Amino acid sequence: MLVREMMADPLLKKYSVLMLDEAHERTLYTDIAIGLLKKIQRKRRDLRVIVASATLDAKKFQDFFNLNESGDPSKDTCGILTVEGRTFPVDVFYTVSPVPDYVKATVETVLKIHETEDDGDVLAFLTGQEEVEKVVSMLQEQARTLSRYGMKKHLRVLPMYAGLPYVDQMKVFERMPPSVRKVVVATNIAETSITINGVVFVIDCAFVKLRAYNPHTAIESLVVTPISKASAAQRAGRGGRNRPGKCFRLYTEEDYEKLPPSTVPEMQRSNLAPVILQLKALGIDNVLRFSFLSPPPAQSMVQALELLYALGGLDQYGRLTDPMGVRMAEFPLSPMFARMLLESGNFGCSKEIVTIAAMMQIQNVFVVHPNQKKAAAREHRKFAVAEGDHLTMLNVYEAFIKHQKNSQWCQDHFLNYKGLMRALTVREQLRRLMNKFKVPRTSSEGDPDVILRCIVSGFFANAARLHHSGSYRTLRDDRELHIHPNSVLYGEKPPKWVVFNEVVQTSKYYMRDVTAVESAWLVELAPHFYKQAKHGSLGSKRAKVF
Repeated sequence: MLVREMMADPLLKKYSVLMLDEAHERTLYTDIAIGLLKKIQRKRRDLRVIVASATLDAKKFQDFFNLNESGDPSKDTCGILTVEGRTFPVDVFYTVSPVPDYVKATVETVLKIHETEDDGDVLAFLTGQEEVEKVVSMLQEQARTLSRYGMKKHLRVLPMYAGLPYVDQMKVFERMPPSVRKVVVATNIAETSITINGVVFVIDCAFVKLRAYNPHTAIESLVVTPISKASAAQRAGRGGRNRPGKCFRLYTEEDYEKLPPSTVPEMQRSNLAPVILQLKALGIDNVLRFSFLSPPPAQSMVQALELLYALGGLDQYGRLTDPMGVRMAEFPLSPMFARMLLESGNFGCSKEIVTIAAMMQIQNVFVVHPNQKKAAAREHRKFAVAEGDHLTMLNVYEAFIKHQKNSQWCQDHFLNYKGLMRALTVREQLRRLMNKFKVPRTSSEGDPDVILRCIVSGFFANAARLHHSGSYRTLRDDRELHIHPNSVLYGEKPPKWVVFNEVVQTSKYYMRDVTAVESAWLVELAPHFYKQAKHGSLGSKRAKVF
């Protein structure tokens, strides 16, 4: 929001003080904002900037913002302030030897705490939804056994992750009677985003799932990786909010010393196409000379410039194109989505495409309760179409509107009511932008091919073909991919050609949000990106920006 504000008011004249909190997280837009604020401060010496965090490399930030080049410390333009926190001490315990299975060790540690420790709730950190649900079901099974053996204190085990339905998320904040110990099993959403009162014991598995971008393959993946010392400190601190606590680290002290001091900034592990588009729109033509707190890899910059050129957002000299590039930068979405929306009027399906784009911004439209998986799958199949996930999402939205946005209807069909209401808001925001750019309001009148061709116009760079081995291969560099189990195309007869929104890496590289397409559309709609070989196969061209 702050970066968007800068697009309208480059010197932020409406503000005299800005505070950036949780700066240690080093998210993409925190880093962009920091670089832009340094630029603004050169023009506006009166602007005060406060960068705050509980675990921060303060010296790095001071050196970055300090405009004093004289070498005389008395002329420094920024300083470091330390404010003592009001947290209680937390005793940290390590394992004697490395843990072979941290999921199993988490369950054992919770039970040990329950048997031997005094009152106090438990917060256990794991890497993702799958692990959280596995530990929750294992602990619930153990809790039933313990209550049968007449243990005085009961266990109430609750999951916490970003995709969890809102009603279930709120359960972790409920107060428990004295006879119940609450155990919250969470992803790193509980590290800084939320505070759960009553937590005294913390269990830290040492891992986190992070988004990582490989510029050589142009694939963005979710990768399980060791946490940093800063994250370990944040996790431990969750146990000392109300009274002295204990943190059980499922790794040795020796392994803790080997952890990196802080998490790799998102700027150095992300697809930079949205960043470059934003910077260009803010009038920063030479993005290579921009003040990055942590400069991104050169290969990532090149990859982003090539993609923006292929999408028509930049010209051959790397300048923002007008109107396409200027308009793409206005959309609060990835450049691929922006291009798809801007082209939808030409394809005659802008009403459907704006719905699809809005739905694709919502995490977990389909709700799956651990104990009702079969019933949920049965209901979800009612919305599925052979063309793939994009048109399935369109079906869900249209059915939701047809049933007057009814929350009970959503519950009956295992749909995320809050998510669908959010999609309505996002859709309206995108529709206003499209009206601003005079994109014609048109409907496909039930013709799916028109919509699919429009999706290809934005996502042609994310195309894959079916390999004789049964997996898919990207057209760009022959990388092996698989359809994600959550896709409606999973387990069906695989289409020959697909486009996808993103790739996640777990045991394999999985494509998410997948749609079946025709190979001829790729050549027709992106001739600058693909070439048709004489024998009929399709190859990728390398776009060059000078």
